[in-house]
Amino acid sequence: MVFAITEPDAGSNSHKLDTTATRDGDGWRIRGRKYYISGVDEARAILVVTRTGVEEGSGRGRLSLFIVDVDAPGLERTPIELQMSAPERQFFLFFDDVKVDGDRLLGTEGDGLRQVFHGLNPERIIGAAAGNGIARFALARAAAYANQRQVWGVPIGAHQGLAHPLAEAKIEVELARLMTQKAAWASDAGVPGAGEAANMAKYAAAEAAIKAVDVAIQVHGGNGFAAEYGIAGLWWMARVLRTAPVSREMILNYVAEHSLRLPRSY
Repeated sequence: MVFAITEPDAGSNSHKLDTTATRDGDGWRIRGRKYYISGVDEARAILVVTRTGVEEGSGRGRLSLFIVDVDAPGLERTPIELQMSAPERQFFLFFDDVKVDGDRLLGTEGDGLRQVFHGLNPERIIGAAAGNGIARFALARAAAYANQRQVWGVPIGAHQGLAHPLAEAKIEVELARLMTQKAAWASDAGVPGAGEAANMAKYAAAEAAIKAVDVAIQVHGGNGFAAEYGIAGLWWMARVLRTAPVSREMILNYVAEHSLRLPRSY
């Protein structure tokens, strides 16, 4: 099962989702669009976030979750071609009066936002773990190369111009890993404020991964761009983690408001 929340005109603002689900007898009909939905071609079903009404007073959408089969009549998908190598493909989804039975409503109608965030915070921890893994792999390759490659009779790792950037990247990766472990523990234990740790872990891991891969490429010199060394291909995946599943800027907004108690800026 894959998860579908992002829309062309909503982005991070889940209160403005345009995809709607309306009652139709004992079931529902779903209309709308989703995009940048990962792995639809490998899934059996899609967990779709829809708007089923509007909250009185605030005007915000009441969100509900539905399970939709990938081959449901009225559901079409178009691949989004990306300039990067990734483990899954991205899709644009079109829901044209997709009919689902009443038992495809997940949980309570209108309670989808709370349910969504039960999944989004762990997703940020998973993203942080992916960033940590990419960074560790890149640094391991770079350190091995810096020990093996010799110029002027000594390993290039003996030069501080390469050793210090690698050491800095190593420190930042280990700090990100500690925050990821804290976030995972807080999430599993149900500790209040687990969302704060999850956001911080995702931020730290993405930044550390980008730096680690960049340093690893530089240590390899021209070989850093050669496919056989397996480094350059990591850059795009590390860079994606700065933007998804939640952007760097939205994390900073969250920390400013919830951790520092600053005025809401959006």
